[in-house]
Amino acid sequence: MPNETYPFVAFNFEVQLHIPDATSLGLSDPLVTGAFAECDGLEMTMEPKKVKEGGNNTSQVHLVGPVTYGNLTLKRGMTPNFDLWTWFRLATAGTTRGLRAQGAVALWDGQGQLVAGFQLADCLPIKLKGPSLNAKDGQVAIEEFQLSYASLTLQVPG
Repeated sequence: MPNETYPFVAFNFEVQLHIPDATSLGLSDPLVTGAFAECDGLEMTMEPKKVKEGGNNTSQVHLVGPVTYGNLTLKRGMTPNFDLWTWFRLATAGTTRGLRAQGAVALWDGQGQLVAGFQLADCLPIKLKGPSLNAKDGQVAIEEFQLSYASLTLQVPG
């Protein structure tokens, strides 16, 4: 039984993106084999609809409104794997325009046990940023990638 007293650590996670028939498009499956240093944007928001009842001036009724999802931002040290760049190009032009991926983010505890998983449906690349280049700093070249997703589902192990 997991210890429900301590919060999860945020440094041990894995991101996978899968595109149908990726190898026929010259991509690897999963799409990303490099580790990410940052993953941000696992979020959903429900906007309630406010209804005022006639004759009731002291309260409002809140109905469930539409759900919106955030954009996932991923950062990593740039590697020779340029699949994210290729996917962006394929998804924005030609006969593969709108090429979507299915995503998964897994969160692991200190012992390597899966503690939570997030499933992302219909991911679409929306921003790709190359590294800031500065010869005097000697830092790792960091690339940033953003994608939108149609839905987010939490999966709890067991």
